[in-house]
Amino acid sequence: MNRDQIEGGLRHLRGRGRTALGAVTGRPRQQIDGAVDQVAGALQHGYGRARERADGLHRDGSQFIDEARTRGRALAGDVQDRAEDLRRRGRGYRDEAVRRGRDIVARADDNRGTTLLMVAAAAFATGWLMRRTR
Repeated sequence: MNRDQIEGGLRHLRGRGRTALGAVTGRPRQQIDGAVDQVAGALQHGYGRARERADGLHRDGSQFIDEARTRGRALAGDVQDRAEDLRRRGRGYRDEAVRRGRDIVARADDNRGTTLLMVAAAAFATGWLMRRTR
């Protein structure tokens, strides 16, 4: 409960009392002032309830935003970790391919005659397979 709800409730009760007292004593002015206080008290109490509700919604919205921000940061961190892991694995694959390529070049260099024969055989086979048949 906030201040407006308390003050509105008290003003409403005070207005009811004044209205009743005016009715008992036969004073219409006091009855009218009491009725005005009743309405004003009810309005102030309603304003206090609305303000309390708005504060609650604001608080809930702030918590929701904070939670979303926290989850977003955690997700971004996970994505960065995953990206770094993929980069590391990609570098490993690249290094392995370079190493194997160098091994093949070294073997070809050590066995030049065999390499030349294999390249010639591959070229012949390719030419033979791509020839036109009538």
